[in-house]
Amino acid sequence: MTGLFAGYIGSVSFLNTVLEVINKLRSINPKLTYGGSIAATAKITPVLLVIVLEIFLSVCDPVMGDEGKLYVPPELVSVYREQVVPVASMLTPNHFEAEQLTGFRIVSEQDGRKACDILHSAGPSKVVVTSINVDGNLLLIGSHQKEKGQSPMQFKILIPKIPTYFMGTGDLMTALLLGWSNKYPDNLDKAAELAVSSVQALLLRTLADYQIAGYDPQSSSLEIRLIQSQDDIRSPEIKYRAEAYN
Repeated sequence: MTGLFAGYIGSVSFLNTVLEVINKLRSINPKLTYGGSIAATAKITPVLLVIVLEIFLSVCDPVMGDEGKLYVPPELVSVYREQVVPVASMLTPNHFEAEQLTGFRIVSEQDGRKACDILHSAGPSKVVVTSINVDGNLLLIGSHQKEKGQSPMQFKILIPKIPTYFMGTGDLMTALLLGWSNKYPDNLDKAAELAVSSVQALLLRTLADYQIAGYDPQSSSLEIRLIQSQDDIRSPEIKYRAEAYN
C-alpha cells in the first residue's frame, strides 16, 4: 500500500483513529503517503473519487471552514494543526484554514508567504493556499521546500473572481493539484497553473450552461459540469501563469 485517503472526519476520536492507522501503516511501509479531504460539508462525487483513487493521494485538503466560519467542532483545529499537518505531504488550505493552522492572520501577500513557511516547518514540503483575498484580489500562493532547511520556491497566481458559488471546487482543485504534481513533482508552479486553468475553464462552462438554461446563477450554488469539462481536466490550455517571488 502506497497511499491512504481519509474522507470526512467530524470528531477527535475518529481523527485519532485515522492517525493511528497511518502510523501503523508507515511502520510497515515508511514511504506511505497520507492525504485526505477532511471535509465537514463537502461531499466527494463518484467521478472525483475515481480520479483521486487512480492517482493515489499524497495531499491533504484540511476542510475546516471558510470566510471566518468553522465547519467542524473547534476542538478539532488543534488536532489538525498538531497531528494531521506533520503527516501530510502537501497541504491545500484556503485563506481561513491557513490562518487556523498557523495561528497567524493573513492580510497581505507577504503574510500568505509567511504562513507557507510556518506550515513547511511543521512537515509538508508543498503548500498551496488555494484562495487568498487581499486588496480586492483573489490569489493562489504556492510554496515548495525541496529540502528541509532550504528556502522554498514561492509563487502566486492571480485568479479572476466569479461572483457565484459553485459546489465541489475545493475537491476538484485538490485532486488536480495532486494529479499534476505527480506528473511534475519538481514543478509545483506548473502543476498549479494547470490546475487553476482547468478549474477556471470548468467554472466558466458551468456558468454559461446555467445561463443558457435561463437559470439565475445568483439564486443558489451551482453544480460543476465535470463530465462536460473532461477535455479541460485532461488537457487544459494554460491561461493563468505563475509569477515567482524573488
